[in-house]
Amino acid sequence: MREVKLSSRLTVLSMGVAAVLCAQAASAATAADMPNTTLQTITVTANSSVRDSVQEDSVYIDDYTPAAQASHLSDFLDVVPGVSVGGTSSVNQRIRVRGLDDTNLKVTIDGARQEGALFYHMGDVTIDPDLLKQAEVSVGNNSVTLGNDAIGGAVAFETVDAADLLKPGQKVGAKLHAGYGSNNDELLTSATVYGAPTENIDLLAYYGKRDADAGEDGKGRKIQTENSEGENILLKAGAYVGSDHHVGASFSRTENKGKFPLRPDFPAGGWNPIIPQEVKRDTYALDYAYSPANQLVNVDANVYQTSTQILRNSDGVPGFEFDAEVKTTGGKIQNTSIVDSSIINGVPGVHKFIAGVEHYKKESEMARDFGKASTDEATNTSVYLEDQWQMGKLSLTPGVRYDRYESPEYVSAGKTYDNVVGALAASYEIAPRTQLFASYTQLFNGPDLSQAIFNSDGVDTYVNNDLKAEEGDNAEVGIATTLRGLTMADDSLKLSAKYFETNIENYIEFVRAGGSRTGMNCTTGQLGTSAAPEACQGVINNDEDFKIKGVELSADYRADNFNMGLSYARARSKGEDTGYNISSVSGSGSESGDKYMVNLGYAPTNTTELGWRSTYVADVTPNTAGDDNEKPGYDVHDIFMTYTPTQIEGLKATLGVYNIFDETYASHASRNSIDDAYTDFEMGRNIKTSLTYQF
Repeated sequence: MREVKLSSRLTVLSMGVAAVLCAQAASAATAADMPNTTLQTITVTANSSVRDSVQEDSVYIDDYTPAAQASHLSDFLDVVPGVSVGGTSSVNQRIRVRGLDDTNLKVTIDGARQEGALFYHMGDVTIDPDLLKQAEVSVGNNSVTLGNDAIGGAVAFETVDAADLLKPGQKVGAKLHAGYGSNNDELLTSATVYGAPTENIDLLAYYGKRDADAGEDGKGRKIQTENSEGENILLKAGAYVGSDHHVGASFSRTENKGKFPLRPDFPAGGWNPIIPQEVKRDTYALDYAYSPANQLVNVDANVYQTSTQILRNSDGVPGFEFDAEVKTTGGKIQNTSIVDSSIINGVPGVHKFIAGVEHYKKESEMARDFGKASTDEATNTSVYLEDQWQMGKLSLTPGVRYDRYESPEYVSAGKTYDNVVGALAASYEIAPRTQLFASYTQLFNGPDLSQAIFNSDGVDTYVNNDLKAEEGDNAEVGIATTLRGLTMADDSLKLSAKYFETNIENYIEFVRAGGSRTGMNCTTGQLGTSAAPEACQGVINNDEDFKIKGVELSADYRADNFNMGLSYARARSKGEDTGYNISSVSGSGSESGDKYMVNLGYAPTNTTELGWRSTYVADVTPNTAGDDNEKPGYDVHDIFMTYTPTQIEGLKATLGVYNIFDETYASHASRNSIDDAYTDFEMGRNIKTSLTYQF
C-alpha cells in the first residue's frame, strides 16, 4: 500500500521535475556567463559594528538549496556553528545554542516573542520553514539589545514579505510550490499571492498544507507518529504614509495535528501510547517605522500577541487529556541615532546610539482532563542603551540595560526582580579586512513560568519559593579576516575563530521524578528512593553554578561559480560543585558533541546548481548525574541540485537525497540513550523533490 500511495503522489510532481532536469541537459552545452553561485549556507550580516558582522549569522532561506525543501528547523539552522536542533517531528523540535535550549533563548517570529514552556517532552518553537525568509542567529548573548531571557543568545525568524517576491514594476504575482519526501510520504503544497495595488501599499496571502506519515530510521523502524497534518497561514499588509512613515500588520498560524506519542521525544509503544494531539501557534503583529531625512531619528516599533496551544484527546482516558496554552503580549520601541563623535568629545569618529524600551507579559493556562483551568503570569520591562562607537580602526560598543521582572505567583510567589546589566564589545582592524574582537556581557533571567502541564493547581510539584534569578556573563574573543585574490582576481576566503566562556549562576532546573529518584518530598523537595504519600512528580529549584566553554571556527571560500564552507564547533559545560554537565529534560544535556560540517556548491551553468553537505559529530560521554551513557557519533551526507530553465521563466526544480547512506543515528540535541527504546532516532535516507513556479 505504501508503494501505491507513494507512486500516486509522485506522478505529476516527478514528471515535472524530470522534464525540467532533462531539459537542462540540452541547454547546458550552450550555457554561458557563469554567475556566482548562491548555494552558500551562511550569509553573515554585514553591518558597521563588528559585533553584528562577526557574532551574528543569518541563514537566508532562498540562498540555501536544502532549505528550499526544509520540513524541520534542523534542515537549515544546523549549518550555523554552535547551533543544533533536536527532535524529529514538528511537535518536538527544540533549538539549542551552545547546548542551551530554547527556554534559555530569545526566540521571535516577526519580532513577536515566543515565551513559556508547555510540556517538557515537546518543543516550544512552532513554525513551518516554508513560511520563512530568513533566520538570524545570535550565537551567545553579546548585546544588551537582546533583552531579558536570552542567556544563550537569540533566534529571530522572519517570514516572507510581498516586497521580497514582487519583480520591478510588477503589480500582482503568485508563487505555487509543491514538494514530496519519500521516507515519510510527505506532501507539501502551498500558494502565495502578493501585490502592490498602489505605490504605497503591499499585500501578501499564503496558505500551505503539509501531510506526512510516520518516517523510518536507518533500520526501517517507525519514528514519532502514525500520521500528521500541518496547515499554515500567513497574511501581511504594509503601507507607506508619506515618505517617512511605514505601518504594517501580519497574522501567521502554524497548526499541526495528528497521532503522536504521549511523550513525543520518545519512540512510541507500550508505556508511550500514540494519541491524537494538536499543536497550534497564532501570532498577531503590528509594526511602525519612522525614518525622516535625519540621522538622529530612526524609529522602529511593534506590538504583538502570540499564543501556542497543545490539545490532547485520549478518548476519555483520565490523565492524558489536557488543554495547555502560553500567551505572550508585548511591544518594543527603539530609536537609532548617528552622531559625529567630534561634536560630543572632539574625538574623530561616529557614534551609533541604539536606545529602546521593551515590555511583555507571558501567561500560561492549563486544564487537565478538561477540568477547571489554572493560570499564572509574569511580566518584564526593559530599558536599554547601546553606543557603537567607530574610531577609525577601533570600535567600542558599551551598553547598559535595566530589567524589572515580576515573576510568576506559582514559581516564585510573584517576587519582583530589579536588575542592571552591562556589556562592552571591542574590535580592532590589525590589517586590511582583518579584525580582532572581544566582548563581555552580563546576563539576567528571572524565574520563568512553570511548564503548563505541571501547573495544574500546583499539585505534585515542589517549588522553592526563594528561587534566585539566573545571572552570569558571556565573554568571547576571536579574529575574523577576509583574503582576496588567492587563486583568481575575484575570489574570497573568509575565516573566523571564536573562543567563549559562559557562566551561569543559580541555574533554575525542573527535575522529574522517576527511576531511582522516585519519592520526591513535596514538603522539603528532597529526593527519596521509594514512593511515599507525599511524593512529588518534580522539583523546581536553583541548581549549581555552571560554566560553558567552547570554540567555533568557520571558513568560507568563493570563486566564480564554486563555493566551499567548513566549520567546527564544540561546547562543554561543567558544574562548579559536582563537575556534572547541565542536565536537560530532553535527556541530552548541553553536550552536543564536536561538530564538523562541509558544504560544497557548484554552478556548472547559469541555470543549474549542485551541492553537497556533510556533517560529522563525534562521540559524547555525558558527565551527568545518573547518566554515563555514551552518545554514538554519526556521519551524514546530503546531495542536491536545482534547475531554473530559461524556457519557462519563474520555474525552479529541486531534487535531493538526504542521509544518502541511510545512517542510523540520533542527534545529540535529541533524546539519546543507550537503550533504543528511549532514543529519538533521525530519519533514514530521504529523497525529496519539489517544483516552484513564480509568476
